[in-house]
Amino acid sequence: MAGGNKLSELTEELQTVVLERTNIIDAILPPVVFLLLNAFLGLQIATWGSLGIALALALFRLIGGRPIGYAIGGLGATAFAILAAQLSNQAGGFFLPNLITDGLTILACLVSAFVKRPLVALTSHLVRQWPLEWYWHQKVRPAYTEVTLAWAVFFALRLMIKWLLFQEMEATVLGVLNVLLGWPATILLLVLSYLYGTWRLQNLGGPSVEEFKGDAAPPWEGQQRGF
Repeated sequence: MAGGNKLSELTEELQTVVLERTNIIDAILPPVVFLLLNAFLGLQIATWGSLGIALALALFRLIGGRPIGYAIGGLGATAFAILAAQLSNQAGGFFLPNLITDGLTILACLVSAFVKRPLVALTSHLVRQWPLEWYWHQKVRPAYTEVTLAWAVFFALRLMIKWLLFQEMEATVLGVLNVLLGWPATILLLVLSYLYGTWRLQNLGGPSVEEFKGDAAPPWEGQQRGF
């Protein structure tokens, strides 16, 4: 029963953190279209096809009155990727901005952990709107610092794999790995982060968010759900 409850909890948390606040198709579809069109029809058609898909997604959300932030972000990322591909005259250049993003994410993780304002805590705050001061509590912050460092390792490994393929300009293999190491791997990272993070918060013995808000005295029950 406990395992079933944990699975249900994970499902609900992923729905809150990922599915309700992002639209995965906006990030996945343009690169997949580029990959397929480049393989069969060449770089130029792949360029216009992926740009067209990204633009269509943005217009679809705009006309439907839906949030378009992620669609606009996807359109901008696709346009930047296309520019890189055109400048390099290689299909592999399409994935160069993604490598840059991974590098910047690693840097952000390491710097934020060093200054004791871990990136995972900041992203959690943006999603959950919990008090920022709670994350900096001495019996809370270590959990977010450790997960932030784990994120740095994940993105570093991903960047290393992609960079090796990028140097060889293996556009098809790079494209496939870019998709597999994108949202599928990121969702797995989020699941592992949640499982470790909630366990670590309990282990640290700090206050829950509600106990922190109510200025409750220790011993604390601790955060039972959410990270």
